[in-house]
Parts: sequence; structure tokens; C-alpha cells
Amino acid sequence: MDKQQEFVLRTLEERDIRFIRLWFTDVLGVLKSVEIAPAELEGALAEGIGFDGSSIEGFARVHEADMLVKPDPSTFQVLPWRGDSPVTARMFCDLVMPGGAPSPADSRWVLRRTLATAAEAGFTFYTHPEIEFFLLRQPPQRGAPVPPPVDDSGYFDLTPNDISHDFRQQAIGVLERLGISVEFSHHEVAPGQQEIDLRYADALTIADNIMTFRQVVKEVALRQGVYATFMPKPYSDQAGSGMHTHLSLFEGDRNAFYDPTDPYHLSKVAQAFIAGLLVHAAEITAVTNQWVNSYKRIVGDQRAGEVLEAPAYVCWGHNNRSALVRIPLHKPNKPNATRIEFRSPDSACNPYLAFALILAAGLRGIQEGYELPPPAADDVWTLTEPQRNERGIRALPGTLEEAIATMERSEMVRDTLGADLFEFFLRNKRAEWAEYRRQVTPFEIDRYLPIL
Repeated sequence: MDKQQEFVLRTLEERDIRFIRLWFTDVLGVLKSVEIAPAELEGALAEGIGFDGSSIEGFARVHEADMLVKPDPSTFQVLPWRGDSPVTARMFCDLVMPGGAPSPADSRWVLRRTLATAAEAGFTFYTHPEIEFFLLRQPPQRGAPVPPPVDDSGYFDLTPNDISHDFRQQAIGVLERLGISVEFSHHEVAPGQQEIDLRYADALTIADNIMTFRQVVKEVALRQGVYATFMPKPYSDQAGSGMHTHLSLFEGDRNAFYDPTDPYHLSKVAQAFIAGLLVHAAEITAVTNQWVNSYKRIVGDQRAGEVLEAPAYVCWGHNNRSALVRIPLHKPNKPNATRIEFRSPDSACNPYLAFALILAAGLRGIQEGYELPPPAADDVWTLTEPQRNERGIRALPGTLEEAIATMERSEMVRDTLGADLFEFFLRNKRAEWAEYRRQVTPFEIDRYLPIL
């Protein structure tokens, strides 16, 4: 038994922990949990806990249903929102087949495998997400209008009796007690919209932290009598919720993205990584933006007076917030702060699969020596289509259907996800699109029923 396992078992006794929740994620990024008593944990660490994989979205066909969850003791944390009675802890789990092989449906394993590929090339992959979400006054009801937001505030606003500010403080307190460091928090552009940014860490830790973050935000909201949603675009007339993600590769303690001689302080490695993201951006969009609703956020047009920060076109730029890949302002004497910002993911994606594909696309650019095109200096939303075509600026997929069609042609995505997970994901998304197409929307009723 290693030291981490010994620490976990000792903590169970010292803290009088009564329950352990074993967390894992299905293919779509939905958190699942099975709860065990402390007496079962040593066996779970050694052998895993069996479950019926065919009952969970995308995990197995009926004839290969038996699976095991094996806790990762490095992720052990006491859940602070549970209070003192009974004390409950959680651990993330890896999914394995009865013979001990990793489950091909385990999205956490997909990210581990891609990180191992990066490590073979000498790189460690770090990420830092800016996670946006909405707070609503009450839970939604099926068939009813979207509940109103908790406030009418805007970007960086602070007002008396600020529900959002108090909520963010409480949520951050819970996150920090779970060992999750927060860098910034503030009110976002839309009424009721919040942003909390997690501090840089390796991509697997951050993916685990995002899953914990979403659970914490919903738990804290429930206790405050409000409702939190990570739906990408709940309001037609307001900004959507994204998860702009800052990325960097390190070689040991050295930032592989930094070059002091480059005008943008970007190394050849960074430039090839960005080029890989641009070449493969459309192929990975069905995963970074995996829901029908995701495409209401990355719409690609600009209404009069409306500020859009969701990218719709494949380009990069220096401090250009209309670009898919943005190069943040360089910080003098801080080479380790050199990074790129990938702006398309939304906060409802599966972070394990999204990070795996982002990394795989960047690594492909490095391995194949992709050339970085010139940066986009203009606001690409305001360019005409001929102007974008002249500059070689392509659009991201405009619907889930288009994203699916692009993904299914991608050898890079198939290789990264593995054939089984790749096929399930596509099958699930095709079914979602088919169901969406059958719906008669309020827009159609309001526009067509009076006149047709």
C-alpha cells in the first residue's frame, strides 16, 4: 500500500468519515457517484467496485456490461458542504474492465493517455479555465419560460445587497476547502452571469477540478435558494457562458511556449501548437461545444450594440477577443506566464475529452510542423464574408449537425478518443440532433402561426 492510500485510510479514522463517494464521469461529462462505507475502501483501492456499465450512457454494450470503478487516492477530499454529521468524502475514479485493462469508455483515461503521449515528447500540459455560469431565481420547469436571473447587474458590477457577490464568496470558500485554488471571480456581462477562474494546474487536475466545481456551484446555489446552470445559452438576448481556457506546455520547469526574441514572445513550439489548434478546430468542436444549445452561443453574427466574445471563426490574434485563439498580453520578466487562450469551449463540455482533443490537436501541429498563418488584426465579426475568405478565415461549425459531420471525418479525433468512444459519442450526438429537429419551437409558433 502506498503512502497516499495509507493517508486516506488514516484520515477516515481520524475524521470519523462515515461515507465515501466514488465519482466518475460518463462519456458526455455527467458526474456519476456510488457511495461506500469506510470498511469497503481498502478493497475498492485494491480491486475496484463493480457496476453495470450498460446502464450508464456510453459505457458498454450489454454483453460487456461488467466494469469496475477504482478510486484514485490522490483525489481524496472531505466534502465541506456535508457538514459534520455524517462526514462524507469523495474520490475520483478510473474505470477498468474485469481483467484490469482501462475501459475504452473512460473519458478520464482518454485524457491520461493523451497526457502520456505529451510526456513522451517531453511536455507537461497546463490549463487554466475561466468558467462562466448563470444564477437563476428558481429552478426551471419543463415547458415554462426560463426563470429570471438573480440580478440585473453587468460586467464587474458590485451593488448593495449583492446576491451574486455573496454567492461567489461562499462557493470559493467551499472550493478552497476542497483544495481547489481560485484566481479570480467577478460578475460577467449578462444579468445573473458569473465567472470564477481556477488557478493553473496540470490538465488532469483541472479536469477533475472542473467536475468538482460544477457540483460545488450547484450545491451552494441550492443552499442559497437559487439555481445555477452551465447551459451555454439560456437567454436568447444575452451573452452565453463560455469556458475560455488558457494553455501552455512546459519542459520541466521551462515554459516551452516562451521565446524572448519573437514579437509575440511565442516559441516555434507555441506557434506550431496554435497552428494545430487552427487546423483541427472544426474537427474538435463537437466535443468542445457538444450540445445543440452550444451553437446558439457561437453564432457568428453581431447585432447592433451587442458585445460578442464567443468565437465563430478560425483565426488567432494578439489580445484579439474576436479570435478563436488569443495571445494574452505579455508580462515582462514572467516567461512562465506566456500562454495561449482557446476561446471556443463552453462550460458544459466534458473537460476530459475537450482537454485531450485540444492537446492532441496542438501536438499534431508540433509533430507535423504546421505553419502558423498571419494573425487577425481586425475584429473578425465585423468583416464581410468575402473579406474573411480573402484572408483564409474559416467559420467554425454553425450547428451540432455540421460539427458532427466534421468530427466523423477526423482521423485525429478517432485516434485520440479511441474507436469505441468515438462511435458512441457520434451516435449520441446524432440522436440529439434528430430529436432537436423534430421540435416545434416558440420562435416558429410566434413567427409563423399568425401568418400562415
